[in-house]
Amino acid sequence: MWTGSALADRLRAHLTTLYGHRASAVADQVIRLIELHAPRIKPRQKSSWDEKDIILITYGDQITDGRRPTLEVLRDFLSDHRLVNLFRILHLLPIFPASSDDGFSVVDYRQVDARLGTWDHIRELASHFDLMIDLVLNHVSRKSAYFQGYLAREARFANFFIEAVPDPLLVQVVRPRNTPLLTPVETKAGRRYVWTTFSDDQVDLNYAEPAVLLEILDVLLFYLEQGVRILRLDAVPYLWKRLGTPCINLPETHEIVKVLRCVVDAVAPGTLLLTETNIPEIEGSNYFGFGDEAHLVYQFSLPALVLDAFLNGGGAFLSRFLAHHSSTPLGTTVVNFLASHDGIPLRGLEAILPPDRLNALVDEVIKRGGCVSHRLAPNGAEVPCELNITYFSALSEPGGREAEVVRRRFVAAHAFLLALRGIPAVYILSLFATPNYLEGVKQTGRNRTINRRKFELSELNAMLSDSASEAAQVFGAMKRLAEVRLDQPAFHPEAPQLPIDTGNPNLVSFKRESLDGSQHIVVVLNVGKNPEKLSPDALAGRRPIRNLLSGPELSFLSTNAPGDSAGQQTPEASVDALIPPGGIVWWEVT
Repeated sequence: MWTGSALADRLRAHLTTLYGHRASAVADQVIRLIELHAPRIKPRQKSSWDEKDIILITYGDQITDGRRPTLEVLRDFLSDHRLVNLFRILHLLPIFPASSDDGFSVVDYRQVDARLGTWDHIRELASHFDLMIDLVLNHVSRKSAYFQGYLAREARFANFFIEAVPDPLLVQVVRPRNTPLLTPVETKAGRRYVWTTFSDDQVDLNYAEPAVLLEILDVLLFYLEQGVRILRLDAVPYLWKRLGTPCINLPETHEIVKVLRCVVDAVAPGTLLLTETNIPEIEGSNYFGFGDEAHLVYQFSLPALVLDAFLNGGGAFLSRFLAHHSSTPLGTTVVNFLASHDGIPLRGLEAILPPDRLNALVDEVIKRGGCVSHRLAPNGAEVPCELNITYFSALSEPGGREAEVVRRRFVAAHAFLLALRGIPAVYILSLFATPNYLEGVKQTGRNRTINRRKFELSELNAMLSDSASEAAQVFGAMKRLAEVRLDQPAFHPEAPQLPIDTGNPNLVSFKRESLDGSQHIVVVLNVGKNPEKLSPDALAGRRPIRNLLSGPELSFLSTNAPGDSAGQQTPEASVDALIPPGGIVWWEVT
């Protein structure tokens, strides 16, 4: 925790890079903000993370009943289905009034969308979960008071947004979309062109203006007052723009993240910053800094690599990725996910998969009813950047064939996710084996709607109460996976992860070891289409004790594995195990 002059010195060091001679004055204003908010922020109950941390990602209006605020409905659903103890971290996607992009075009940072509820509902959820919300800090809605003030040429907002004119140098700017970078708007002073990285309704903020940073810090501190513990920094790589550069991951952007880190460490130690860095993996990992930037960074390459292993055949690329991304700086860790409210990102795979294999993955997703979103390359060409499909449909077979295998590999993919080094995040639609929401895409005209289906409570409960339904079977298996993970110290987010060369390209394997060395777990995933036998050599002389993925809910994941019948210790268990197609084992070993 930094206080007094130490904090001021630390802030000035970062702010000088941003604002030069104005840094001291801005640092003083930051400290005044901290002094204003700090008395209203409760101390954190925990400072780090452990194996009991699993993130559940959901919209605040994911489940409705037509009567109550949707946050109440969500709270009761999570309680009634005993998910509160399984998912200690709840990520609520944008809860604010918004004009587009399902909440990511924020109209008012300090209000909860009335359909969802109030800040009282947020504070109540924060009393049951480590609550994560989005700080959408790159852009705001053109309907926001900030932008309306800018259009009216109000003095306070005169420099809140980035004005530019069409210029050949803009071709250097990295584009995450294929929409125009600049949008013309009519202001009181005439036509201006404003910077719009993501859409013409999402206008980029100008962090070269200190008042913008101070406003966002005030919003951040307000969120901490409401009990929020984790802040997801949305679209953070694009914060700072400088003509003649790619305008992504600039040094000034990293300094802004360091300022945010200084503030949360000073006012609420134990608050965590998670950067949304949908960029090549090596660039994303830079947001750890030297332990002075983000606490958490997403592994954006993981979802597509797991999918590639199943659909294109062979886990070599997945295994290679895990071997080279198995550690992070002290006091940091990654967030692993397979599905989210967005599509399956491809940007990070451009340096990992050969072009023909990447194109084959795109083709396989299209065969399964998915869509493909594009970005603009510097040469103006459109490049696939995101696969829009639910993860359940992505792992399906065209024509609805092999339902049992599809269910097995979908659950196994999540068992693989839960076993990886880092904190796992599960999208709520994955709990229900949700297929592509094609009707929604037709209604909105947006590819991402395919994986953003909302449920009516009675409809969802009916699905889950039908034991024969795919949704109910997957729901039960996913809950059981979470229960098992919580009791394994080897799955601590920072516990070592060592790759295992099985000698079989269809078997992706690694070993986890608890921080105190008391537990060892070998994970083996079969991404192939046939049963595979694991060579005893892959265990490096260690003896299997039991398969942790046992019992009626999970027995379909593996066959002929030690302890399968009841998951009990079997001292003389054979290492010969036949893993079915799409199957997985978690072996506790000596």
